[in-house]
Amino acid sequence: MTTFDTIAPNLDRQSIELPSWAFGNSGTRFRVFTTPGTPRDPFEKIADAAQVHRHTGLAPSVALHIPWDKVDDYAALCAHAEDHGVTLGTINSNTFQDEEYKFGSLAATDAKVRQRAIDHHFDCIDIMHATGSRDLKIWLADGTNYPGQDDMRRRQDHLAESLATIYARLGDEHRLVLEYKFFEPAFYHTDVPDWGTAYAQVTALGDKAMVCLDTGHHAPGTNIEFIVMQLLRLGKLGSFDFNSRFYADDDLIVGAADPFQLFRIMVEVVRGGAYDEGSEVAFMLDQCHNIEEKIPGQMRSVLNVQEMTARALLIDREALDAAQRENDVLAANAIMMDAFYTDVRTPLAEWRESRGLPADPLATYAASGYRERIVAERVGGQQAGWNA
Repeated sequence: MTTFDTIAPNLDRQSIELPSWAFGNSGTRFRVFTTPGTPRDPFEKIADAAQVHRHTGLAPSVALHIPWDKVDDYAALCAHAEDHGVTLGTINSNTFQDEEYKFGSLAATDAKVRQRAIDHHFDCIDIMHATGSRDLKIWLADGTNYPGQDDMRRRQDHLAESLATIYARLGDEHRLVLEYKFFEPAFYHTDVPDWGTAYAQVTALGDKAMVCLDTGHHAPGTNIEFIVMQLLRLGKLGSFDFNSRFYADDDLIVGAADPFQLFRIMVEVVRGGAYDEGSEVAFMLDQCHNIEEKIPGQMRSVLNVQEMTARALLIDREALDAAQRENDVLAANAIMMDAFYTDVRTPLAEWRESRGLPADPLATYAASGYRERIVAERVGGQQAGWNA
């Protein structure tokens, strides 16, 4: 019988990276909403992200997005992060905003455009050396809107050549992590639309190239946990971007739309060894808080992941394996559902208190006065937001 006391020590190693851009202003295609106290630079983004870790103990690193988070002195940014109790993590490239990338970047037909996109990734690698980051994460908006607009096979060849050039520049300690998305902003075809394409591209590169799985980047009805299993089985799951979707890439609080899906994903994470001590699979949020407050929204997300991780760890693996081998369908499903329906909120609150963390992180943050202070202090300047 697996109990919470049995799994409690395993929760100590949970680490979920936060995206710097989640703390800026965001919105929809129609409007970017502003809020008082929004960070105006990467230093203030990191200070806000550090609040999440301070109250939950789950988010010790912050991912940067280049060029949104470019600074003149990365040593100073690293020191600032350390002073706030966090570190700098994944470097995310951006080749989807500039006018030159209208018809693609790494997969574009124009060789000059491809070289510009490659050079941007070289800059990102230089930043990785400066920050001590391990992962270079690449998501591309490349694709086409109409049949015949471009040669899809040639674009795959261009993408492979571009990625190989970037991969050759990586340091020994670095990884390239390629993210896929089945549509948007390209609507006829996307150059990296699925895990199979991402897997084919990174496998051709070498051992330091992996796949990033964004939980919102799939068609409705996709069995995401099967993809998690398969990429772990193949040794090519590099990282997660956790969020939640009702329709497409909604970038909502993880677990908001389908908590059971998040549970099923974490079941395969645990089953596949991605949660084991020493695992190199990175866990990160990638969310766009449109109407909710940014810091509490990130807290809610990491706590949701922790809760479903605890439930996944509670599965009686021996009993489940026995039921599966006996083809006892109802017994096997019941074991899964018993773990999912176990209410771990009170034990998790006690777990936090035993480690010097607040039992209720959201309430403690609300009472801390931090929001009121940044609203009063962050007056003037340019608020950070989507594309800034």
